[in-house]
Amino acid sequence: KKCYVPSNNLPKELYGIDFSERITWRKEVVLTEEGTHPQFSSESPALCHHVNALCGKARACTIHLPHGPIETPVFMPVGTKGTLKGVVFEEVSQDFALDNQIILANTYHMELQPTTALLKEMGGLHKFMNWKSNLLTDSGGFQMVSLLKLAEICEDGVTFESPFSQGKRVLLRPEDSIQHQLNIGSDIMMALDDVVSSVTEDTDRFREATHRTLRWLDRCFSVHTNREKQNLFAIVQGGLDTSLGGLREQCLAGFRIRDPEIPGYAIGGLAGGESKDEFWRVVHQCCEALPNDKPRYCMGVGYPLDLVVCTALGVDMYDCVYPTRTARFGVALVWTGILKLKSHEYSKDDNPIDKSCQCQACYNGVSRARLNGLLKSNNALASQLLTNHNLVFMKCLTKKMRNAIQKNNYPGFCR
Repeated sequence: KKCYVPSNNLPKELYGIDFSERITWRKEVVLTEEGTHPQFSSESPALCHHVNALCGKARACTIHLPHGPIETPVFMPVGTKGTLKGVVFEEVSQDFALDNQIILANTYHMELQPTTALLKEMGGLHKFMNWKSNLLTDSGGFQMVSLLKLAEICEDGVTFESPFSQGKRVLLRPEDSIQHQLNIGSDIMMALDDVVSSVTEDTDRFREATHRTLRWLDRCFSVHTNREKQNLFAIVQGGLDTSLGGLREQCLAGFRIRDPEIPGYAIGGLAGGESKDEFWRVVHQCCEALPNDKPRYCMGVGYPLDLVVCTALGVDMYDCVYPTRTARFGVALVWTGILKLKSHEYSKDDNPIDKSCQCQACYNGVSRARLNGLLKSNNALASQLLTNHNLVFMKCLTKKMRNAIQKNNYPGFCR
């Protein structure tokens, strides 16, 4: 059988790989009863992954981490600088309607302020923010897209112009990103990857970024010194190229070689303006390739429809600022879509946002009219209540998804 090799230059470790068939590995599924005690291994000392139920490709899993178990599908609220705007942490961890098992913080922003050296001195971010559950930290790679005008990217790393000190430049290398995340003490760290906007029209840049992501992953693992307590996830890159032997396939093939070191995988480089069809094709390809015995995380995804579809494709974890950011603009998430509560049509509406919702506003009978008035007067209470509502909605959504998978009725739930 003749080995197919893509026409572009490949990293040396991919020489000889047959790209005439789709990249895939360890697709067997072993179901584990919910509540089973975790068994950590020398290969994965800080993460134990149990698949509790399947419905098609959709999975209900339990991911056991150093600060407790996470039930999936799971949406992770984004606390970029170690806090969720408009929400106190007692709500996030103790509110019966929320009870989040994991939240996200951003390495780049935490290093700018208050600095990760200070966080280490204070005992890590868990202690600094009095957070008892799990933390995931982004590596800073996304800022290569969101702050592209302030960034220069080369093989060594990415150099940012400081937003606080004019003329000051900050170099973030893969080694630096991991050291910052070690200082933070997150349960899941993300490798620094070379991220390119999905709508960029530059094939050479995508190829460079995909292959560099593999090289940077090796550099990340070379300085990972706390494998007993912190996990380092790899991020699949490759733009929208899902072709046989294409860039996503090449990145996946590189990860397959490195799989013994990798406790979990993320799908990156999406949710940046590409079409839904293109987005879902990439997610489908990655889920079909990645092993079934490790977590799958789709980065930057938070629209409810995307969670429902991506879970059907096999994704377990999500994060996005959308639910909290849109709340600050007066938008509430509901089962039929969204409510723009600043609109005049709600000024005399005596109904709560959602009668079935257990958030602080709905549970206590705060009307849409009351929220409309608070929003028009720029009262901070409106932002707080809507943020709580949207986070409760996302929590309720993922619970309903998990329940449908466990009952083998996920298609019915989707309809």
